[in-house]
Amino acid sequence: MRPMTATEKILARASGIQEVRPGDTVDAQVNAAMLHENVAWITIQELYAHFPEVTIPSPERLVLILDKIPAANLKVAECQKLLREFAQRTGAPYFYEIGRGGVQHEVLVEEGHALPGEVLVGSDSHTTMCGALGCFATGIGSTEMIGVMLTGTLWFRVPPTLQIVIQGKMPDCTNGKDIILSLIGQMGTAGALYKAVEFTGPTITDLSVDSRMTLCTMVLEMGAKNGFITPDEKTLAYLKGRGKRPFQVISPDENAHYERIIPFDVNDLVPKVALPPSPGKVVPVTQAVGEKIDQAFIGSCAEGRLEDLQLAARVIKGRHVAPNCRLIIIPSSQRVYRDALKEGLLEVFIDAGAVVGIPSCGPCGQFDKGVLAARERCITTSPRNFVGRMGDPSSEVFLANAATTAASALQGSIADPREFV
Repeated sequence: MRPMTATEKILARASGIQEVRPGDTVDAQVNAAMLHENVAWITIQELYAHFPEVTIPSPERLVLILDKIPAANLKVAECQKLLREFAQRTGAPYFYEIGRGGVQHEVLVEEGHALPGEVLVGSDSHTTMCGALGCFATGIGSTEMIGVMLTGTLWFRVPPTLQIVIQGKMPDCTNGKDIILSLIGQMGTAGALYKAVEFTGPTITDLSVDSRMTLCTMVLEMGAKNGFITPDEKTLAYLKGRGKRPFQVISPDENAHYERIIPFDVNDLVPKVALPPSPGKVVPVTQAVGEKIDQAFIGSCAEGRLEDLQLAARVIKGRHVAPNCRLIIIPSSQRVYRDALKEGLLEVFIDAGAVVGIPSCGPCGQFDKGVLAARERCITTSPRNFVGRMGDPSSEVFLANAATTAASALQGSIADPREFV
């Protein structure tokens, strides 16, 4: 039998066949399907418009999450009400209400819905984050989700796989965000278009699960179908006590065929900044130092986890946000919020003059409090910086890691975090 990559093996197994090749079309069983209020209203309305009396056959497959919380306007409130009613009508056991919610991808992972060897889909493009736990995870459209609800399956075209082999010791003030920004800068925003991206190498072994999630979240910014990291002891330790069902770790075959193998050395890695208006416009932070900003935001599915808040606090402690700048910090989940509270991180941020928000997506994608006015500029740990992504179309967004974002808030302009630690 032909040796296969991990993505190929997962899709073959989920489709009940022994072997697949890139370009094959398969019908795969879906283990978990996530909906959140921002697009779920389309799915739900269309579902009942066409099938008014339908009963969802396997509601335990659904994961329903509120992440634009609390509702900032009437439209969001109505969307959340619809999702609540849908949860009651279907009997879906996994509904994450205010107080249990947060960024949908983070909740999926933290609550044990993203499991090795499985197929997971979500109504958000950054569902790719879950591949850090060794599953095939990707975003799908609203009407595709209806098919998943009714049949439990979805067709996929098997993607070719790029293997990125990362080695070296991570320098101070760098993390997974700098790795993925560097790769996007090198490969371009279409450099992995409809491909699986498999991260491997000794540096991946050393990286925390938090940083691995950042890598898999932002493969989308290079056009990838999914990101994947083979589960190891750190993965299994993370999943202990979380997993919602038994799972099977799937690893790539030893002689698997990769469309391309890309080496990447981090020994000389420096903090990176993606200039507006593209995640592919990446430069070393030293080339962006001095760019005036009005706002800094630490949060989102890319970098709102405990490790990111710890890094930001290391830069901020004992200092104060610049008078001409504002700093918004939003933990990505209730768990992260609680852990940051216990460690005293939130007090560090508040003492520095930052605003700490309720776990949610925040201003990323114009979804919540903190959007930008005309011609304002923000540095953020978010995954995207497209025109209008965070507010007025004339505003500008810079992407960076949590340390760079924190240092920039202190300076009121983009700053090199290595000068603050």
